[in-house]
Amino acid sequence: MASKVLPGATGVLALADGTVLQGIGVGAVGEAVGEVCFNTAMTGYQEILTDPSYMAQIVAFTFPHIGNVGTNVEDLEQISGGSETSARGAIFRDAPTDPANYRSDSPLNTWMERRGVIGLAGIDTRALTRVIREKGMPHGVIAHSPTGEFDLDALVAKAKGWAGLVGLDLARDATTRQSFVWDEQLWEWNEGYGKLETPKYEVVVIDYGVKRNILRSLASIGARATVVPADTKAEDILARKPDGVLLSNGPGDPAATGEYSVPEIRKLVDSGVPVFGICLGHQMLALALGARTVKMDQGHHGANHPVKDLTTGKVEIVSMNHGFTVDRDSLPEPVRETHVSLFDGTNAGLELAGKPVFSVQHHPEASPGPTDSLYIFERFAGLMDRAK
Repeated sequence: MASKVLPGATGVLALADGTVLQGIGVGAVGEAVGEVCFNTAMTGYQEILTDPSYMAQIVAFTFPHIGNVGTNVEDLEQISGGSETSARGAIFRDAPTDPANYRSDSPLNTWMERRGVIGLAGIDTRALTRVIREKGMPHGVIAHSPTGEFDLDALVAKAKGWAGLVGLDLARDATTRQSFVWDEQLWEWNEGYGKLETPKYEVVVIDYGVKRNILRSLASIGARATVVPADTKAEDILARKPDGVLLSNGPGDPAATGEYSVPEIRKLVDSGVPVFGICLGHQMLALALGARTVKMDQGHHGANHPVKDLTTGKVEIVSMNHGFTVDRDSLPEPVRETHVSLFDGTNAGLELAGKPVFSVQHHPEASPGPTDSLYIFERFAGLMDRAK
C-alpha cells in the first residue's frame, strides 16, 4: 500500500537497513536500485553520471552546488546507451541550479529526465557520506514520484533483496556489440575536439565500459584505436597486429568479468605485445598475473585523490572511481607495485618486470590535477616505440 511521506517530499532514498531519507525528486520519475556511493568531485558531474564504471550505482555528490554549468552533447563518457549503462541515480544537497555556462544546451534536471536518471535533492549528502565511511556502501532504492506517494516498506524490501555488485559481471552489458575505430582527439579551448589524421600506432581497446576520453587520449598520442567487445579472443586481437592493447575501465566485479577475460589477457601478456590497463582493466590484469581483488567498504570516488608514482617519487592528484581493489599483498613476483594511494595505502598501479605490461587504478585521461597523469599515455607510447 502506498504511504504518504513528509509534506512536500517527492523523492526518497530507502536503504537496506530500513533508513529512509526524504527530499525533492529530480529528473526522471520512477525508482532504481543500486549501491550508494559518494563522489567528492566539485565539477564533472555529467561525465560522472555517464561513466559506465558507475553502472548499478547511485551517486551522492558531497559538493553542494551541482548543475551550475548545465549539460551539453559533448561531455558524455559512455559510448552508447543511457542510464542502463551508467549511474542509476544521483543525490544532491541542493536542487540543481539553472546553468550559467556558454557550453550548456540543457539544464541538468531536464537532461536527467530525458536520459531516465532518477535524482533526489535536499539531502544532507555529507551526513550520508559519513554513514558510508563508517558502515560501507549500502544497497538502496532511489525513487521520484510527483504525487509524493511511496510504498516505503516495499522500497526498503527491494533494497534489502538486491544481491549487490559482488559476483556481478556488468561489462557484458556495458561493452560495445561490434568493433569500431576511434580517431577523435582531446578537447582544446576554443578548438573543440581534434581528429587524428596520420596514426603512428594501432591500438586495440578491449571495451569493458570504456570512457570516451580514454579513446581521445590515445588519439592524442597518435594511436588509432580499434574498440572490440569484452569477450573478444586474444587470437582475434593479435590477428590485427596491434602495436599495443588497452584494457579499459568498466563496472562490476573484476573476478566475475575475469572468468572469460583473464585467460585471454594472459595470452596477450605472453605474446609480448604492450598491454596497458586502466581501472577495471588494471584489476583484471592483476588477476591475470596471479593477484587477487577484493571489495572495498567505501571505494574511491572523486577527483582529489593523491597517488604516488613509486617509479618517479612524484605525487599526482587523480580521478578515481572504483569499488574493488587489487590486494597489494597478493602481488606475486615478478609483478611490481608502481603507484599507491596516499589516502589509504591501497594499490594504484603495477608493472610486470621484463615485459611491456603495466596498469593504473586511477583515470589518467581525467583532468583533476588538471593533467598530472596524462604522462601515463606517453609511457604507453614509449613501450610501443620500443616494441616496434
